[in-house]
Amino acid sequence: MKSGTAGWLLIMSGKIKYCKSSVLRYLCGRIFCDIINSLVLIISLCLGILFLCIPASKTWGESADSFFSRMKTDLGGHVKARGSVSWPDDETLFGVVGTDPYYDGNVEGRVKSKLLFGERGYVETHYEMVLSGGDTRRKTKDLEGLFPQFQNGGFKVGRPINDDRRFMDLTWTIDEQKGHVLYHRLDRLHMMLQSEWGIVDIGRQAVTWGNGLLFNPMDLFNPFSPSDIERDYKIGDDLVSMQFSSEKVGDFQFLYVPRRSPATDNVEWDQSSVAGKLHIIRNTTEFDIMFAWHYDNPVIGLGSRGYLGEAAWRLDGVWSFMDDDSNRRDGYLTLVANVDYSWVWWNNNFYGFLEFYLNTLCGNDYGHELGEKDITDRLDRGELFTLGRTYLSGHIRWEAHPLLNISMTVINNASDPSGMLQPRAVWDVKQNVQVTVGGNITYGTKETEYGGFTMPGTNFMQKTPDSVFLWLTYYF
Repeated sequence: MKSGTAGWLLIMSGKIKYCKSSVLRYLCGRIFCDIINSLVLIISLCLGILFLCIPASKTWGESADSFFSRMKTDLGGHVKARGSVSWPDDETLFGVVGTDPYYDGNVEGRVKSKLLFGERGYVETHYEMVLSGGDTRRKTKDLEGLFPQFQNGGFKVGRPINDDRRFMDLTWTIDEQKGHVLYHRLDRLHMMLQSEWGIVDIGRQAVTWGNGLLFNPMDLFNPFSPSDIERDYKIGDDLVSMQFSSEKVGDFQFLYVPRRSPATDNVEWDQSSVAGKLHIIRNTTEFDIMFAWHYDNPVIGLGSRGYLGEAAWRLDGVWSFMDDDSNRRDGYLTLVANVDYSWVWWNNNFYGFLEFYLNTLCGNDYGHELGEKDITDRLDRGELFTLGRTYLSGHIRWEAHPLLNISMTVINNASDPSGMLQPRAVWDVKQNVQVTVGGNITYGTKETEYGGFTMPGTNFMQKTPDSVFLWLTYYF
C-alpha cells in the first residue's frame, strides 16, 4: 500500500509551519500511515472478538443457545419514482445542444436489513438499485462529444454514484447508455458492536458531525449539499468508528476513513481521514471539540448548542490548515450559526430557522475560484458546494394538515445578493405512500453566483437551471 506525504508539524515562533523536507515528509507519511492502519485494524479486530466472546449480560455463563435465541431480523425499504422538468439557460453550455425543457426521471429501490444480536449489536445492510435517465443525461453526453476535454470531470450530471475513493468498491453498473444508466450498490454494510464501556462500528455507514442545518462545516464525511431537499439517507462511507463514554468527561468518538487515490487506486494517507470528537454536556448547553487529519491537512473545530427561551441555537467554527504558498494561505475559517423555533398560529403548527454561514476560502470571484486547485479539489471531493463567502438562509414549514406539510427553503448569498428558492409540499397519502412536489428557482442578476457567472476562459455562463419535480414513494 502506498502512502502520501504527511509532513511534520513544527511549532516555531508561535506559528504552525510545515516541514519542507520532501524526504522527511515522505518517511513520516509512510510510517504514520502504516502505524495508523495497523493499529486501527488490530484494535478493531480485538474489540470485535471481545464483543462477540463476552456476553452483554452480567452473567458470564451465557450459553450459545441463549445468544442465538435473542437474534432477530428487521426488514424494510422503499421504492421511489422521481420525475423532473428543468429549463437550462440559453447562455450556458446547454445552449449549444438546445434548451427546450429537459424531462428527466429515475426509479430507486432500497432494501434494508438489520440482524440484531440482542444487546450486543447488529449487522446492517442497505441494497439499492437505480435506473436514471432523461434529457439532461442525453444532452450532457452530446456536450462531452463536442468538448472531449470535459469528459473526465467537466460534466457530472446523470452519472451514477461511484466508489472510486472508497475502501470497498460496492457499486456495479448493469447497463449504461446515452440516455440512461442502471446500477446497483450496497450503501450500508457494517457491524456495530456495543458493550457497557463503548461502541465499535466497522464498515460502510453514515456518520454526521456538527450542528449545521443547511451548511455543516464540521461534517467532513460526505456532507449533504445545502440545496439537497432529500435527506432521508446519507451516502455511506467505509470507516471504523469507536465511541467511549465517561460520566465525568463526556462522550469521545474516533473515526478512521481510509480512501483510495483516484490516480493510483491505492489507499493513500493524503486521501484518508483520522478524526476525534469530544462531546460535553453542562446543564442545558452542549459542547463539541473536534480534531482531524483530513486529506493531509490538520483540521480543528469547536461547536456548541443550547437554548434561548423556547428557541434552540447552534454554533460551529472550523479552522482548516493549509500549505498554499501560491496564495499565501495558512488556512481558512468556516463558521455556521443558526437558531430554530416552533410555534402555533391559527391552530396550525409552524417551524422555522435562520442560518448564517461564512467560508473565508472563497471570495465571491466565482470565475477565478473555479480555477483554484484548493477550491476545485474540495468541490470534486463533495465537501464544498458554494463559491460565495457569506450566506444568510432560512426555512419555514407549515403543517396545513397532519398529513400535509408545506415548506419553503431560501439559500441566499448575502454578498450578491442571489440565491435559490425551494418550495415544496409533502403529502402522506397513506401510511406507506408519500407524494412530494416542489421546485428549485434561482434569482439574482448576471455575474452573481445563482444568477449566473461567466465560466473562466469561455463565453458561457455557469447557472443552475430552474426546475420542478414530483416524487412518489412507497415504503414497505
